Amino acid sequence: MTEDPKAAGARPETQVRIGQGVQGRRELLVKGLWICVWLVFLSSPIQDLTGGRHTTAGTVAGAVGLTVFVGAYLTLVFRQMGRPFSPWAVALLLGTLLVLAPALTYGLGTRWSGLFVYLSVACGATLPLRLAYWAIPGSAVAMYLVGLRWGVYSVDNDMLMVVLIGFAMVGVSQLVRTTIELRKARATVAQLAANEERLRLARDLHDLLGHSLSLITLKSELAGRMLPDHPDRAAQQVGDIEQVSRQALVDVREAVTGYRRPRLVVELAGTQVALTAAGVAAELPPEPDLSGVPEEAESALAWALREAVTNVVRHSGADRCAVRLTHRQTLDGPMLELAVEDNGSGTGNGGFGNGLTGLTERLEKAGGTLEAGRARHGFRLVARVPAGPAGDVGSGA
Repeated sequence: MTEDPKAAGARPETQVRIGQGVQGRRELLVKGLWICVWLVFLSSPIQDLTGGRHTTAGTVAGAVGLTVFVGAYLTLVFRQMGRPFSPWAVALLLGTLLVLAPALTYGLGTRWSGLFVYLSVACGATLPLRLAYWAIPGSAVAMYLVGLRWGVYSVDNDMLMVVLIGFAMVGVSQLVRTTIELRKARATVAQLAANEERLRLARDLHDLLGHSLSLITLKSELAGRMLPDHPDRAAQQVGDIEQVSRQALVDVREAVTGYRRPRLVVELAGTQVALTAAGVAAELPPEPDLSGVPEEAESALAWALREAVTNVVRHSGADRCAVRLTHRQTLDGPMLELAVEDNGSGTGNGGFGNGLTGLTERLEKAGGTLEAGRARHGFRLVARVPAGPAGDVGSGA
C-alpha cells in the first residue's frame, strides 16, 4: 500500500462524508449550508409576521411557534445526517412539527403553508420507508384540509411540491443508509482479511517452527541424559541442535521476506485509494495477468508503482493520473511494462531523487529498467521487468 496521502502532504480530501457525524469546521459549514439553504420557504411566513397583518398577540405567538418549528426541524434533520436520535426523540420532534405546521397555518393564513414542506422533508428523512410512503402524502392532505379554512379548494403547486420534495428526501435517506451499510461492509471485509492474514501467519509459523522446535527439545533432553555417561554422544546431539536451529532461523528469515514483499495487485488497489483520497482522477488497468512473472520482478514493479504514485500525490500537483500495464516482446525476451503518467509538474527536482535512484537499483537487480522524465502533458515513469519465458506479445492491460 502507498503511504497515507495526508501524512505525505497531499491535498486534503474534498468529499463530504455521507452518513457520518460532523468532524471539523468545514464539514459543519458544508452540511449546515446544505440544510439551511432549504429555509427559503420561510420567507413567506417571515414577511407575513413583519407585514403588520396580525395583532400583537398573534405576531408574538407566530414568532414563537416559528422559532420552535425551525429549531425542531434543524435539530431533527441535522442530527439524522450523522448520529440519529433515538426513536422516542424522533417521535417527539416530528410530533412537534406535525402540531405546529397545521396550527400556524390554520391560525395565521395560507402564507404559512410552506411549513408543510419541512414536515414532509422531516418525514422522508427520519421515518422508516413504509411509514414515509404514507406520511408524505398525509402531509399534503393535511395542507389541503387546512387550506379549506381559508377558502382554498383546489390542489395547487404547493401540494405537489410537498409530495415531490418529501419523496426526494426519501431517496436521499436511502442513499445515506446504503452508504453506511457499504462502509460497515467494507470495514467487515477488511477485518476478515486481517484475520485471515493472521491465521495464515500463525499457520506458516507453526509449519516452519513446530517441527524444528520439537526436534530441538527432544535432542536437548537426549543430550542432557547422555552428558554424564556419554559426553561424546551428547556433544553430537548439541551439534545437531545447532544445525536445526540455524536452519529454522533461515526459514523464518525467508518467510518474513516473503511477507514483506509487495504484490502488484495489492499496490494497484492501494493506488486507487491513494489517488482518490488526494483528489486525483485515476485511470487504472484491470487485474493484471502475472503468470510466468518471477516474484522478484513483480515485487520490483510493485515498488515502482508505489514510488510513482507517491510522487504524484506528494509533488506533482496533478489532477489526473493514468497507470498502464503492457506485456511486450523485446530482443531481451518478454517484458512486463508499467507506465505511470500524470498531468502535473513532475517530481519537483527535475531529475532523479533518492527514491527514483533506489528504484532504479532495485529494478536492475531484478533484470529490469527504469525511465522517468517530463512527458508532453506532465511527468511519465516507465518500469520494465522480465516477464518470464512466456508472455503475450503486445497485449495491453
